Amino acid sequence: MEAGGIGLALQARAAGFGSGSGRRRGGLQAPTGSLRVADPAGPAVAVRARGSKPVAPLRLRAKKSSGGHENSHNSVDEALLLKRKSEEVLFYLNGRCIYLVGMMGSGKSTVGKIMSEVLGYSFFDSDKLVEQAVGMPSVAQIFKVHSEAFFRDNESSVLRDLSSMRRLVVATGGGAVIRPINWRYMKKGLSVWLDVPLDALARRIAKVGTASRPLLDQPSGDPYAMAFSKLSMLAQQRGDAYANADVRVSLEEIACKQGHDDVSKLTPTDIAIESLHKIESFVIEHTADSSASDAQTESQIQRIQTL
Repeated sequence: MEAGGIGLALQARAAGFGSGSGRRRGGLQAPTGSLRVADPAGPAVAVRARGSKPVAPLRLRAKKSSGGHENSHNSVDEALLLKRKSEEVLFYLNGRCIYLVGMMGSGKSTVGKIMSEVLGYSFFDSDKLVEQAVGMPSVAQIFKVHSEAFFRDNESSVLRDLSSMRRLVVATGGGAVIRPINWRYMKKGLSVWLDVPLDALARRIAKVGTASRPLLDQPSGDPYAMAFSKLSMLAQQRGDAYANADVRVSLEEIACKQGHDDVSKLTPTDIAIESLHKIESFVIEHTADSSASDAQTESQIQRIQTL
């Protein structure tokens, strides 16, 4: 059963989301709305829902090298390339939202914040919106007190409301892809799959711990081995679902192009630049296909009119 109605979209439009009005170049004004989610077993709960705080100016992590001047040069090059690519992509996006999908720990929030700043979009983390709507501090707590199904119902409601808005970058939860209804919402914008090798994900998660990730949290055992085992199982279950995304950004491919043998050497900016490049290619290709289809339809109409 889908969770109750959400009032976020209307209030967000009033704040300038729908048309992009009120947006300030070079920085983001955090949107505020009332997110209303109904507990199937009780009355609706209304809380204040916020997007990300204004994102600070980019602090790009320079690639490691032996010379400080080279580090600085690389950082400037990254920033210029990112800005140039974002300006090119904006023309084709036409205000459409971007939804980042991928396994937990794949960097959706980090990359999403970078993309939102350079595009002049606003950023939302769907997990955070569910936490705020339900009034609980974490996804893990929601799973514990209620259930995964309860969380998924509210997640779908959040994505439904966000899908009616424009000029957003949304970092979705790792399991958002498993419900077909969520794809219906995300297909109103553009979806981007951050495809990260499982061993790299397991290393990241083992390093920071699994307490905040209810599907991975284990009472004992080697953190890396346990994380890798569970991630492998989830990847089998969700692999086909992630492939529904409009764009696939493979960290292995980026690392290979840059001459790295380990994806951990990539910066979030590297991934953001590749994501924008893939989005641009996808939109141009489909715009061309649409134009060709429209031209064919017009030609058919003209032939019919001459009969």
